Amino acid sequence: MKYTNLGRTGLRVSRICLGCMSYGTPTWRPWVLDEEAAQPFFRRAVELGINFFDTADMYSLGVSEEVTGRALRRYARMDEVVLATKVFFPMGDGQNMRGLSRKHIVQGCEASLKRLGVEAIDLYQIHRMDPNTPLEETLSALDQLVRQGKVRYLGASSAYAWQFARALGVADLHGWSRFVSMQGHYNLVYREEEREMLPLCEAEGIGVIPWSPLARGLLAGSRKSLKDRESTARAKSDTYSPQLYDQPGDWEVAEANRAVAAARNVAPAQVALAWLLSKPAVTAPIIGATKLEHLEDAVRAVDLKLTPEEIKSLEAPYKPHEVRGM
Repeated sequence: MKYTNLGRTGLRVSRICLGCMSYGTPTWRPWVLDEEAAQPFFRRAVELGINFFDTADMYSLGVSEEVTGRALRRYARMDEVVLATKVFFPMGDGQNMRGLSRKHIVQGCEASLKRLGVEAIDLYQIHRMDPNTPLEETLSALDQLVRQGKVRYLGASSAYAWQFARALGVADLHGWSRFVSMQGHYNLVYREEEREMLPLCEAEGIGVIPWSPLARGLLAGSRKSLKDRESTARAKSDTYSPQLYDQPGDWEVAEANRAVAAARNVAPAQVALAWLLSKPAVTAPIIGATKLEHLEDAVRAVDLKLTPEEIKSLEAPYKPHEVRGM
């Protein structure tokens, strides 16, 4: 495994981040692994040198945090692990069980701490921007958590560049803790982040940790066509994927990725992740794994160096998209 700093911080993270949305309870999503089935993935991730783990309060409605916390306390050294979670999406039917108000952020953080079984969250991220809460309220509440020692670093996810730039500016203006990372929708099939968000992050020293780096499996090589929804358990029940990837050009990109992988005699997932890791702004793609070979392929990608010609062939079929994943 290789390691790098998260943005402009001194925090060292593995070049692969294990996303823990896949671990919790199948009653939330049928493809989610329960706690017993999830254990080998945490154990193997630690063995492979992964020290960066990402979850969210809304994954399995809190069960993912519980499973993640118990597994890491069992298999890892907690003073070495970088544990990330998120807040924003509904955790219940009540009016104050969602969003980025001071009340929900503080309550959400305290609940996540209990579920994770830790005294402080290494990276606390807003899962989305909240148009119904003043930005100053959100940022001051997050800063409060840092000052109280409940949170060590702050991150954001899936915003427009102008929103993120404004948040950084307001934090600087008030002397509040600023975001150090952006978890955005970025992969070979969807590259709209390259227009404004990635340049902003590079200029501001923000670490980029892309979600859906394999385009919900489209770049993993298991699908037979763009509309194939039967190849995996997740594809059969994933209603979000068709909203993200539905253009004919998306399949052309997947085919280009498959061709480079075949020529290299490696898994398509390795090529797609190696492409992301070649981008200067990218710190660590967040990969989901429900088979151990998924985890192994992701780690192998760290040492896979693509040639300029291969990168050109991977990027050539791309066609611009509408903004998706916000």
